[in-house]
Amino acid sequence: MALIQITDVAFTYDGSYEPVFDGLTCRLDSGWRLGLIGRNGRGKTTLLKLLAGELRPRGEIMMPLAPALFPFAVPEGDFTTLEALTACAPATPPWRLTLEMNRLDMPEETLARPYATLSRGEQTKVQLAALFAREDAYPLIDEPTNHLDLEGRRRVGEYLRRQSGFLLVSHDRAFLNRCIDHTLSLNRSGVTVTRGNFDTWEREWERQNQSEQALNDRLQKDVERLTQSVRRQAAWSRKGKRGNSA
Repeated sequence: MALIQITDVAFTYDGSYEPVFDGLTCRLDSGWRLGLIGRNGRGKTTLLKLLAGELRPRGEIMMPLAPALFPFAVPEGDFTTLEALTACAPATPPWRLTLEMNRLDMPEETLARPYATLSRGEQTKVQLAALFAREDAYPLIDEPTNHLDLEGRRRVGEYLRRQSGFLLVSHDRAFLNRCIDHTLSLNRSGVTVTRGNFDTWEREWERQNQSEQALNDRLQKDVERLTQSVRRQAAWSRKGKRGNSA
């Protein structure tokens, strides 16, 4: 698979003095099932929009495939589901949409229904089907579980686990564990890429924190020993000076 190259990217929203990104650099394989994690406000949705071309940063972003953002805007009006999905996948034959929808347990007849009559969960599934029916697209998926029940989350998670090549933002830990094979973490100091799901990333994060804490403890002990040594030498020096004076 081709690489997504992000080089020295900086971005600040108009009216803000605090940059969301400043010098962001990383390389990502477009074939990974990649989960994007980070605390609120760290820039997860912003990064998706930068990759999708909806926001313009300083620096360079090279995408090997056409970015396709979920959820995507559906034209207003009395459109069938097939007509509505054409907004995202205009060159995709209906049989490809049908194939992906079957993998999500969505009947073919759904394409003929008015899009506005679909439930929010059904709309989530058919939009995902449209993204993955495209052969030229790199899906950028933002919080797909918002309108899914437990069974819907399980089904969509299994569907994504059988796909290859997407970037996914979700606050649902179990959902991430079910379907991703790499994790991109946005941190204060930059980004880290970990091979594995959320649990794998968390174990590595805890191990690294423990190592850093152990190093800090050793450094603190060294500082204390040096401080005590300096104090002893100073005390010996003062005793020596008093002895010479006598």
